[in-house]
Amino acid sequence: MAIAYRQQIDDDTEFALWKIEEEADELYKQLQLDDTEKAYTKQLSKSKRYLHWLGTRVLLRKMLKTEEYIDCKVDTHGKPYLVTLPYHISLSHSFDYAAVMISKSGPVGIDIEQIKQKVERIADKFLRPDEMAFISEKNKIEQLYVCWCAKEAIYKCNGQKEVSFADNIFLKPFHFEGHGNVDARLLKGEKNIDYQVNYLQYNDYMIGYVKE
Repeated sequence: MAIAYRQQIDDDTEFALWKIEEEADELYKQLQLDDTEKAYTKQLSKSKRYLHWLGTRVLLRKMLKTEEYIDCKVDTHGKPYLVTLPYHISLSHSFDYAAVMISKSGPVGIDIEQIKQKVERIADKFLRPDEMAFISEKNKIEQLYVCWCAKEAIYKCNGQKEVSFADNIFLKPFHFEGHGNVDARLLKGEKNIDYQVNYLQYNDYMIGYVKE
């Protein structure tokens, strides 16, 4: 399967989606892995998580246009980074899709989620009452997913643990469309950062992406 969707954000920032239709062995053969990564993949073998891990790494290779080994590590906060290449990266996955965002000029965050009704049951866990107040009944589920993806994208972009979606990430009111942006702010300790998060509905998936 080739890249399913690709979008250039600015001169050195883009994201792409990969629809995972391959078997795990086919994806594995497209990668170069060190011993630690090989051992890690054995722990994931035969799970959906394994396909997701492989899918994001194959997509990363395609976007960086390299056949060389990519040293992709994860820091103590769980944020992935490239050891030897000058890119900020963010990885996400949901069901049949992997998503990767890269940039040379600043931290990025991306989240992809399959749109399901169940998000309504947990909305009060990640939205405050003032945020719930601007959710419209017309596109309620889609708008809730925009909110979730926006907060998740900011969380990944910031790259620090112990950030509460409800208590530290604040969204301004917006009207849902098939694509658009949401103004947001991260407030935690001395951090006070404004973000403009973009979102896109792609078939039955919602994508939120941001660059600091």
